[in-house]
Amino acid sequence: VHLVESGGGSVQAGGSLRLACVSSEQIFHPYAMSWFRQAPGKEREFVAGVSYSGTSTYYTDSVRGRFDVSGDDAKNTMYLQMNRLKPEDTAVYYCATGRTMEVRGPFDYWGQGTQVTVSS
Repeated sequence: VHLVESGGGSVQAGGSLRLACVSSEQIFHPYAMSWFRQAPGKEREFVAGVSYSGTSTYYTDSVRGRFDVSGDDAKNTMYLQMNRLKPEDTAVYYCATGRTMEVRGPFDYWGQGTQVTVSS
């Protein structure tokens, strides 16, 4: 399984970006698919995920209400709509999936990451 992220870039605080993660294979069901991020000097952290067992979505507290995760099975693609971006959202964003229903993993498959930079 290959995962490829796109949509990163540089925006000013308050702006929006939409990330996409395309899977080379059909998105696992009923397993999870999630977004993580890693800022310079910090550990990788969970951002948002979709549990396909019930199509439930999960978010870390710092992005809840600003980010929206969704999936398009027909396109083997997961999205992360990021609104009202803050400088602290600056990080490399990764998508991940695997044979687990836990949105925080552990995951077997990871993308290469896409950089998101938010300036104040």
